[in-house]
Amino acid sequence: MDLTNVSSGVAKRKLKRRVGRGIGSGQGKTAGLGHKGQYQSAGARLPGGLFEGGQMPLYRRFPKRGFNNAAFQKDWAVVNVGDLDQYPAGLTVDMALLKATSAQLTDEQAKGLTKEQQEKRAAGKGYFRRLVSGTFDGVRVLGDGELGKKLTVRASHFSKGAKEKIEKAGGAAEVVAGPKPPARNKMKPRAPRSAK
Repeated sequence: MDLTNVSSGVAKRKLKRRVGRGIGSGQGKTAGLGHKGQYQSAGARLPGGLFEGGQMPLYRRFPKRGFNNAAFQKDWAVVNVGDLDQYPAGLTVDMALLKATSAQLTDEQAKGLTKEQQEKRAAGKGYFRRLVSGTFDGVRVLGDGELGKKLTVRASHFSKGAKEKIEKAGGAAEVVAGPKPPARNKMKPRAPRSAK
């Protein structure tokens, strides 16, 4: 094998089909849409696989039963205690910091860096990694690994082991309140329950 046949048979720049450009192309005149009728017109599309010609489709004939919690469940970012050991001592670790890179750390936050981390910071190199990327409803901290620095950790949930390890290192585990439930219709408040 050499460079001449590495891409052999691969159409790297395949041109799109140009229809309606004369009978010699094989796609002239009616442009592959046939003669007259609904689907000959521009903008018309063939029906999907669930269309049954106007008859009530199967998915609408069947009764709907049950409940699925998927639309309401929370999506949590999971972080272990051992992962938090990369941060400088004295920091407040929250969702914003977990999503940040080392380049986004302020000078005030960087005071507790180790000598090795300070050298990397001066050289413009990364000295800790981003632990969370994406959109989540909150952070759950689990107890895997060891923590040797005093950190204030703000999260939605702490496992028992995680909370013990954070407090043993001299830090604090603060539970952040979740999002507020949607307000009910205030025009029609529920009648107070009568005391029995």
